[in-house]
Amino acid sequence: MGMSVTISAASAQDAEHILKLQYLCYQSEAELYGDYGIEPLTQSLDDLKAELYRGHALVARLGDEVIASVRGELDDSGTATIGKLIVHPRLRRHGLGGRLLDAIEKHFAGEGAPAAKRFQLFTGHRSESNLRLYRKKGYETVATRQAGPRLRLVTLEKAA
Repeated sequence: MGMSVTISAASAQDAEHILKLQYLCYQSEAELYGDYGIEPLTQSLDDLKAELYRGHALVARLGDEVIASVRGELDDSGTATIGKLIVHPRLRRHGLGGRLLDAIEKHFAGEGAPAAKRFQLFTGHRSESNLRLYRKKGYETVATRQAGPRLRLVTLEKAA
């Protein structure tokens, strides 16, 4: 790659870059399920900024370019819900998703109080590469629910 990838906390100034990357990354999911109305493709910039404000987000950069991101929120029960783990399509299969997942878990597991008791995330039932990564990282299926005519959401968890 030439340059090294850095992972850091996302700032409000990153919101527009994250939203554009999210739109690009979720095209393949929309195609897989035949549904271009999925929330990641319809989320507004204001909604994303509110999500960043409520929780914690990380970005991976190659030089100045945001090439990957992940978000999470910790609830009162101690569950850190992790979402929208995205990696630019040209940089997939290089371990960035796993690095971001590790980094967001570390954030919620530790230095600050209160720490997460468990991590939870979800993905579509046909999203094999996502399911493979999450299972490799120790997540287990705890629930599935029908989210549309062609989509079942798989919820996965692991202890912190």
